[in-house]
Amino acid sequence: MGRFLFAAVIALVAALWPLPSLRAESDLDVLMRQVLQSRDANWKKLQQYILEEQEQIELRGPGHQPVWGEQREYSWFIRDGYFVRSPLKFNGVTIGEGDRRKYESEFLDRQRRRERRWLRGRPAEEAPVRSAGDRSAASVDSLIRQTREPEFITSAYFLRFKFEEGKYALVGRESLDGRDALRIEYYPARLFQRQQRRAEADRSDPQKAKTAELERMINKVSVVTLWIDPSMHQILQYTFENVDADFLPARWLVRVGDVRASMTMGQPFPDVWLPRGLEVSAALTLAVGAFDLRYTLAYHDYKLPDVASKVAIPEGR
Repeated sequence: MGRFLFAAVIALVAALWPLPSLRAESDLDVLMRQVLQSRDANWKKLQQYILEEQEQIELRGPGHQPVWGEQREYSWFIRDGYFVRSPLKFNGVTIGEGDRRKYESEFLDRQRRRERRWLRGRPAEEAPVRSAGDRSAASVDSLIRQTREPEFITSAYFLRFKFEEGKYALVGRESLDGRDALRIEYYPARLFQRQQRRAEADRSDPQKAKTAELERMINKVSVVTLWIDPSMHQILQYTFENVDADFLPARWLVRVGDVRASMTMGQPFPDVWLPRGLEVSAALTLAVGAFDLRYTLAYHDYKLPDVASKVAIPEGR
């Protein structure tokens, strides 16, 4: 009887032992679902704000010698309810008034077309909400009407990963910019799958099938590390890495080494999280030697437009 009772206890313990880890995994999935659901809401929390952007690309060759590089500066403001990107400088040279206005007009036209495509076939409640009629025309023009995220948000969230149950692992807790954060690793299965869906719809197309297989391999060797503020369900930073790119084609021409991309968020306004910076780097090896490619975006000087800033905006906006 004693042996039977002992065996029964052991069996019960063995059956119950995995439950804490399963519960932890379930809790992590719940957290990540909430994080990704709230990811896109921040940019809409304020009805108006402006910001500055600096874009830089640099290519260095053997011996870490500069080969090519560009630097551009932009300002973002709201016109007719849309975020508009305005060029200020290119490699230190100020953009002329005519070129700047032309760029802004073309950019605004693209955003309107992009918005129409986005809203096509969507529920009516997703249409832009017009401001109250008691506001002046000038103030209405400076309020956000667009429903699809502006391009500076799209650029920051360059990885449009969706929730994937069971693909997350809690690494530990870390301090990031003075905040307690959870460090979570994400092992995607569907991060890159655009052509996969097309290939499934048309299995007779060999090129689509080949591209889908390439995307599957990229998923397989990719790791995304996220730093999450669990109290706010907020991504503070994430880093994307390809741990092995040997499967890529044309290795006889160029060999891709380390590929790494990182995005950080900041809190320029209370309870509002917006992009602060993006950095992408890649190591390339050609027959003539090793090259390093680096691309950065920096968003800064977020502020609410006031009388002074409106006066400072060049005529034509």
